Amino acid sequence: MNPAQQSSLQVNISHKQILGMALPIAASIVVPQINFIINNIFLSGLGQRELGVAGITGVYYLVFAVIGMGFNSGLQTLISRRAGQNDEKGIGIVFTQAFRLVMIMSVLGIGLTYLVAPTVLGWAMSDASNVDLAVDFLKIRIWGLPFLFIYQMRNGLLVGINQTKLLVLGTATEAIINVVFDYGLIYGKLGMPELGFNGAAYASILSEVAGLGVIYWIVKQKGIQKRFALLSDLKYDASATKTLLVQSSPLIAQHAISIISWEFFYILIEHHGATDLAISNIMRNIFGFFGCFTWAFASTTNTMVSNVIGQEQSNLVPKLIWRIIQWSTGFACVIALFLNVFPELWLSIYGQDEEFIQRAIPVLRVVSGALIVMSFSVVWMNAVVGSGNPRIALFAEMGAIILYCLYVYFVLEVWNMSIVWGWGSEWIYWISLLVPCFWYMNTNNWKGKKV
Repeated sequence: MNPAQQSSLQVNISHKQILGMALPIAASIVVPQINFIINNIFLSGLGQRELGVAGITGVYYLVFAVIGMGFNSGLQTLISRRAGQNDEKGIGIVFTQAFRLVMIMSVLGIGLTYLVAPTVLGWAMSDASNVDLAVDFLKIRIWGLPFLFIYQMRNGLLVGINQTKLLVLGTATEAIINVVFDYGLIYGKLGMPELGFNGAAYASILSEVAGLGVIYWIVKQKGIQKRFALLSDLKYDASATKTLLVQSSPLIAQHAISIISWEFFYILIEHHGATDLAISNIMRNIFGFFGCFTWAFASTTNTMVSNVIGQEQSNLVPKLIWRIIQWSTGFACVIALFLNVFPELWLSIYGQDEEFIQRAIPVLRVVSGALIVMSFSVVWMNAVVGSGNPRIALFAEMGAIILYCLYVYFVLEVWNMSIVWGWGSEWIYWISLLVPCFWYMNTNNWKGKKV
């Protein structure tokens, strides 16, 4: 890195800085979502059964993926705070200790999948053939977990040190590899064996390995590894590890219970039949894909709030939050308008018939509105995280999840209402999450919090 690059650890709250950080993050987030979509497009060619089961397995894997996301959010906060303080040594220490922890988490995740996944899915799913299909897939897919965790850590590092433009190259590589091997391994094309449903699992692992390899090369070539002494000393550091766990544990719990509740939602949907399950899987894709800008601004909020506090400029935080909300909600409104004006355009790419599309449109309209609510809710939640108070975000999450689960249980299981009403749960969830986070940030109790 040249001297100019080395002086850029501290951020400002300008609109240019916000967009300069958020847009590359959005690009890096959208690529994995494109992978999800491509997987489902290819799997839809196998039938609605495979498409529906992909929703179940996708959410199961996401349980572990969001654990990594929660850990990464805590890591990102710590790196950003030290970047605001220009503490390069401290950045290297927390990153190295984070690497030790994610390796342990990977081993536990693989072991749990082999031990408990057949039992849990057998209990939860009503169709035994679907259980076998899902378990076989997951016993392959879970081996990508260590690569995914390390790959996620690069987000915490590159975003935390204000090098978000470097995120895109790794994710672009991942996308290309995933498309090639999805096509080849699912259908037996390009000289590859025909593996059907399980081919998507192998393709995802190979793409994660490739993406990680590119990121490693970038970090080394740009001098980032040397500058921050990344992984130079793998000895256990009790203080740094404790700080990581204190900051990350509530976020891991928050992300885990959130996605587990989503798995609960999908289990209830599965009881409504293959078509409703397939529609809901598509809605998950839409939430993931079109929510990328929102999540990018959320990640930007976490980083910039933490960095500004590290600079001892807490008075700028409220202004920063409202500026980010302007962009986040603006993008969400444009997306919602597009989805409502051209619903068939998006739904038709999954290759289903007209009846399927017409059943999905009312659900899409509910989901598009929820995207707007989410656009300002997640900004306030990540402001709480960036302020160094992840337990507050966890308490808010727990309250929102309780309301969410009660709603979906009664609507879908007890009253057997349509999935249009079931997806209204997203409105319940995001509003419930917004209220306590907004209240907390306006109390000013977060000022002076050390991380």
